[in-house]
Amino acid sequence: MQDFDPLTQTEWLAEHLDDQDLRVVDIRGYVKKRDLDNGRQEAEYLAARDEYEEAHVPGAVYVDWTRDITDPEDPVPVQVAPPDRFAALMGSLGIGDGTHVVVYDHAGGQFATRLWWALTFYGQDRVSVLDGGWRKWTAEGRPTTTEVPDPHPATFTPRPRPERRAEAGEVLAASQGGSAFILDARDEGQYTGAVARGEGRAGRVPGAEHLHADTLLDPESGTFRSDREMEEKLREAGVPEDRDEPIVAYCNGGVAATVPLFALHRLGYRNLANYDGSWNEWGMREDLPVER
Repeated sequence: MQDFDPLTQTEWLAEHLDDQDLRVVDIRGYVKKRDLDNGRQEAEYLAARDEYEEAHVPGAVYVDWTRDITDPEDPVPVQVAPPDRFAALMGSLGIGDGTHVVVYDHAGGQFATRLWWALTFYGQDRVSVLDGGWRKWTAEGRPTTTEVPDPHPATFTPRPRPERRAEAGEVLAASQGGSAFILDARDEGQYTGAVARGEGRAGRVPGAEHLHADTLLDPESGTFRSDREMEEKLREAGVPEDRDEPIVAYCNGGVAATVPLFALHRLGYRNLANYDGSWNEWGMREDLPVER
């Protein structure tokens, strides 16, 4: 564990809502899945701005994970926004270079960790995920509001860390040469090839091990499991104990993959990369190998 724990509790946030250097971000959203015939599945990426407008944590701004922090010019869906676009959005939300950002989604999961990853990718280190998210906050009877803040613009300076975002070629090299441990964060059916998403091929990156992102979260509360429990899940998936071992995680769109990356970061791993293209790219490219 590092000195700054990026997993924040509801008690702490409730006590610090008025901090001048704090910005709370609501990034609630959905991946709506629908099973088709012959082992195929389709998914719809949705924001939950309407839920934000109905009620949110006081002072929270809203980010649409499907549009606001993505690259509209990239043919691969929901790729991280380029530096200028990302910086403009953050600045408009009052997130500057010295801001402590606390992010929440419905239950502390993949959308919150996606923004955590994107912010840290662009050089912002004071980023926290609210453990248990909106579900825990409201279950505890904590304050909510419909008031939408009008934050003063801030200056966000993007400082990309390219080593934290893997490209397909790098993943292929790791697959063929063993230069990094590859972790597949999708569900079991997709990993084994029993289920195919969209128009892409079924299967996985050759050599990838499996750890479904949801297994790192408590199924009842949506909070992250204890450090001990997460270590056990990681060992079961074959993740090396060496904290310096390079690890690349992927899913379908580089979103759920940020859950194990967040957990690994909290446990002291530092050589971590998100394959942002993930299966949305790999599954569609016939020049890349697939294992089943």
